[in-house]
Amino acid sequence: MPMKQREINTILMTYGFMLSDESVRKDHIDAIQTAAPSAKLVITRSKADWEQQKDEIGPRVDVLFGMNPGQWHQKLPNLRWSQQLGAGADWLSAYTDFVNSDVILTNASGVHGIPISEHILALMFALSRKIHDSVRNQTLHEWDRRGNLGEIEGSTMGLLGVGAIGSKTAQKAKALGMKVLGYRRNPGQSDPNVDEMFGPEGLNDLIARSDWVVLTVAATPETDGLIGENQLRAMKPSAYIINIARGKVIDEEALITALREKWIAGAGLDVFAREPLPGDSPLWDMKNVIITPHFAGATPYYIDRLMDIFTENLRRYQAGEPLINVVNKTLGY
Repeated sequence: MPMKQREINTILMTYGFMLSDESVRKDHIDAIQTAAPSAKLVITRSKADWEQQKDEIGPRVDVLFGMNPGQWHQKLPNLRWSQQLGAGADWLSAYTDFVNSDVILTNASGVHGIPISEHILALMFALSRKIHDSVRNQTLHEWDRRGNLGEIEGSTMGLLGVGAIGSKTAQKAKALGMKVLGYRRNPGQSDPNVDEMFGPEGLNDLIARSDWVVLTVAATPETDGLIGENQLRAMKPSAYIINIARGKVIDEEALITALREKWIAGAGLDVFAREPLPGDSPLWDMKNVIITPHFAGATPYYIDRLMDIFTENLRRYQAGEPLINVVNKTLGY
């Protein structure tokens, strides 16, 4: 039996952190209008722009394309579907009315796979080959050949989170000759590039066997504090931890202690409990830590890939077909 087709009245695209006149090109707008020719596309470029139009367009909007849909839910009484700009949906915990609503939420899963997996490997290569030490020595004009350099090939990656980003990371790790151990909520769901899959009960076993503990899990109540003192002590003294997930996945104080006391060899960190990372954080001055400012997902192709997802979902929505990247609002991913 064919699914019921759906009409779109108005699409609201809100500019801000990612969407702007610089990032959204004419071909992007054309693609949206081609995918939904009967819908009106409204772009708000600022809060003042929205305030001027809200009474007229607010009741007509059924599709939202922009940041944090939870903030818009009460302003758009006929909203039916929201396409968010990022993959993470940890903001949902602050908007229970949106979680309990019938509004469909889709995310940008798939946009980040290439840049984040490359960022993970960049941190791993830098830590293994002590590139960060050489950069520091370069600024001091010091020629220092001391230090034990490592190899990636033949080592074991413990990959916590095997979604779109984790799967892409596993693919590249296998191409480098690594063994990959995966961790996911449902370990029965396999991945062609993961050698063994573990569930929650096997977390510490996976960690103890890994040379690289890589965090790509979604930020949910279940993953808050996933890595604490117990897990850090389970790691090999020669192992490194890489976090591109969310800062709250790791107990940061326990991590600082682990790094100071050399329970582990080092860390590559793109996310933190507080962002920006406070200037007095001990992490800044640790020689066995590489810090990047939460930009692992940055790529010049972000908006292009996001538009591909959105326009495909516009087609599916109108045809009455299941959308891609639908978020389970209760689970948060």
